[in-house]
Amino acid sequence: MEPKAEEDALSPEPRHRSICTNCDRPTRVCLCHALPLPPIQTATRILIVQHPHEARHKLSTTPILNKSLLRASSVTSRRLRRGLSPILDRSPPALYLFPSSASSTTPALHISAVRPSADLVLIVFDATWQHAREMVRASEGFLSEFATRVCLGVDESVGGGSIYDSELILRKEPFAGCVSTMEAVARALRVLEPNGPEIEEKLVGVLREMVRLQAGFVKPVKPRPKLLKKKAEEKEKREGSEQVSS
Repeated sequence: MEPKAEEDALSPEPRHRSICTNCDRPTRVCLCHALPLPPIQTATRILIVQHPHEARHKLSTTPILNKSLLRASSVTSRRLRRGLSPILDRSPPALYLFPSSASSTTPALHISAVRPSADLVLIVFDATWQHAREMVRASEGFLSEFATRVCLGVDESVGGGSIYDSELILRKEPFAGCVSTMEAVARALRVLEPNGPEIEEKLVGVLREMVRLQAGFVKPVKPRPKLLKKKAEEKEKREGSEQVSS
């Protein structure tokens, strides 16, 4: 389980908790000083499809993305369908970001192989790994009419990190290469936008500050023998496969 301490800064408090009216976060972890002003202009339109459970999560990066990018918007749903988004109802040239797996019916191109086009829409699913997989599967019938599946790169054989391991991770990630919605959008825009590296740097800077503020409320966690043993076994497995391949 993910350490509960990672949400301490945003956990329920007395009714009179002070909330920033601009970034909608508790004043103790206000991000206004880190948000780009004005919001970043992009040629790509970004649509974030947020699972209903994620919409209630206190560490979701979607609200911050919507404030950081001028052409970002979000919808809350378990699947995409006609009538849900006026943007997608026009069947624009689009990419939806989610990696392939052994059970995938639609293979994903690495985003570096994609040539950006005019009026491009980038669709990103904001949910837990399992929920996102279900959302993509439920949406592909609709998306197959106009969108291409793309990925950044994920290794399901290697465990993911947590806020204790990286300055860009807010919550425990299931696999190596899994990133937050905000980092995924930043990395995608690096490829899709003419000034992509600059946009990525700005978004990652906001995320880094969000993690830094949250980390200030994380309590030390005692080592768990089973977890340490699992990590040691994973490391030994990786080193063994590297020796065989060489």
